[in-house]
Amino acid sequence: MPATLPNKTARRAFLALQGLCEPPHRGQSKDDLLETVRRLGFVQVDSINTVARAHHMILFSRNATYRENHLKTLVEADRHLFENWTHDASIIPSQFFCFWRHRFAREEQRLQQRYEAWQGSPFLHECDGILERIARDGPVMTRDFGGDKPSTGWWDWHPSKTALEYLWRTGRLAIARRDGFQKVYDLAERVIPDDCHCAEVEHHDFVDWACRSALQRLGFATRGEIAAFWDLLKPDEVAAWLAEHADELETVLIETADGSKPRACLRFRDYPAFLDEAPEPPGRIRILSPFDPALRDRARAERLFGFHYRIEIFVPEPKRVYGYYVFPVLRGDRIVGRIDMKADRNADALTVRRFWPEKGIRLSKAFLTDLEAELDRMRRFAGVTGMAYAGDWLVTS
Repeated sequence: MPATLPNKTARRAFLALQGLCEPPHRGQSKDDLLETVRRLGFVQVDSINTVARAHHMILFSRNATYRENHLKTLVEADRHLFENWTHDASIIPSQFFCFWRHRFAREEQRLQQRYEAWQGSPFLHECDGILERIARDGPVMTRDFGGDKPSTGWWDWHPSKTALEYLWRTGRLAIARRDGFQKVYDLAERVIPDDCHCAEVEHHDFVDWACRSALQRLGFATRGEIAAFWDLLKPDEVAAWLAEHADELETVLIETADGSKPRACLRFRDYPAFLDEAPEPPGRIRILSPFDPALRDRARAERLFGFHYRIEIFVPEPKRVYGYYVFPVLRGDRIVGRIDMKADRNADALTVRRFWPEKGIRLSKAFLTDLEAELDRMRRFAGVTGMAYAGDWLVTS
């Protein structure tokens, strides 16, 4: 009979692997930050800047001494990190570039057929011309090409914009830096360190790394969660790996937050002992990015934390349950609510519109003091001076 992992133990183990059980005010050097990204595996990048961009919020929530310039240096100067695609655009350790080569090959086959059907042979000529121009003249941005226009989707892009994104998604180009939030593209061999760019990995070793590293970061997972972690593998590749390495794995039943039927997951037989008694996370409240890796898999988050969460950016305003961009709120090992807030640069204030506590959360004086302390930390992180609360910002029933 498989062992059963109590829900609380599972939550704490996963939060420990996510770097959310460590002291949030411990001094963080640039090397410490690099290690954090390596441990997480990737940090999602998103353009929305309601309070701060997603990658900065993800890293700040783990360590309040996080410095944005450290991340910029690691990406743009040291080249220890690069930007490409997992399930979405993400910052990834450069040492993983050799594994992304396998993704690039698949993307090239998939996207080339799509774009050729859409734009015909001019698309390939556009790619060749862009590569020649960058090799000759150096890095470029989309705005360097006449006729480009803002995108409402790949199908509305000007051919040069499409070509740039295609060449990036297939590994020929890399993001050298961002100007504001606009990508600056250069040849990958100029951006990725030589030892990372030249390294090659056989397909079998690639699959082994992708499965093994995903399960190590998740602690316990279903086959689908292993496949989805990096979004690098096909389901049959994961199934074959699980069969090949069955002697290393064991099934464990993970209790759910709502008390429903436990979910059967896999973990390594040498599952780290400290995760069975993971440390209690810090009790202070932390506001998380909607794209935080601890909550990215919405179904897993709901099973572990009992927290149903969807981003409502694309939901018509009258149909939104909460708001355009609402942030999850973590306290200890529980998700305790969600908050609608925005850094209003014109008013130089963090505006708090609404806080919805989760069921069973009591809005005690101590709780509200902790929440306001976190909001003040977010204010300072966003770089605004004041706080502004809507009159009905607390939902009490």
